[in-house]
Amino acid sequence: MKTVVITGASSGIGRAAAEYLAGQGWRVFAGVRKMSDGEPLKKANSNIKPIILDVAKTDQVRAAVETVSKALDGQTLDGLVNNAGIANMGPLALQPADEFRQHFEVNVFGTLNATQAFLPLLGMDTSRIGSPGRIINITSLGGRIAAPFLGAYTATKHAVESMTDSFRRELIIYGIDAIAIGPGSVKTPIWDKAEDMNKDEPYANSAWAEPISKFSDTMLKGGREGLEPEKIAQVIETALTDSSPKARYAPVPNKFTNWTIPTHIPKRWLDKIFASRFGMEKPD
Repeated sequence: MKTVVITGASSGIGRAAAEYLAGQGWRVFAGVRKMSDGEPLKKANSNIKPIILDVAKTDQVRAAVETVSKALDGQTLDGLVNNAGIANMGPLALQPADEFRQHFEVNVFGTLNATQAFLPLLGMDTSRIGSPGRIINITSLGGRIAAPFLGAYTATKHAVESMTDSFRRELIIYGIDAIAIGPGSVKTPIWDKAEDMNKDEPYANSAWAEPISKFSDTMLKGGREGLEPEKIAQVIETALTDSSPKARYAPVPNKFTNWTIPTHIPKRWLDKIFASRFGMEKPD
């Protein structure tokens, strides 16, 4: 039985990946922040083993590694899926530094914490038996295209894209691969959580009030009409098992419009598209 660790498995992509991979015969250690979030996962499939894992807390990361190591009994870990993340909207000109920093604590340093801790199990400990494992980092369309009002989130996803490439190029000496998956809109609760965090409308009196409102509506609509998280779970399995995996996968709905064009036109053109779409005009 192949074994994988998934962070941020309470809901959304992480939960879908845990249930899908377990259904394919994987033993899944599903990272959750409280055990009550793990109960539905255990009920969904006996192959899922919930573990308390807040990637921003080093003691929980260490404890999770010990649990997984004991279960592996000298074998290598087949995969680590770094999925845990947070997102909160706001213009960078006004967003509190502590809020910006929290995005990095979870999305970047949390990914680094988990990766460094699980690397010995993935094959950096050469005394382990079995093939080296793979690191799958869930980034975002925002890891390549920086949207307005998600500067904190997209900055972290750009960082994780870069980290993924560096890990892959460094860990080749152990045979450990690192792969990025950058989804577009997915039906997950992350944007509902972002809406809850902004329910007091902290930027209602700013010059960006109306554009943020339009942008928020767009993100929430995408989160309700985007790809099913199971589609991303299938891509995760491909990244974990393909004999010649891509370095990066981009499961994006309406891919030509939402990915191909924006990544190939000049940035100034994209600036104008964002400005027009969200009602922002350059002063005369």
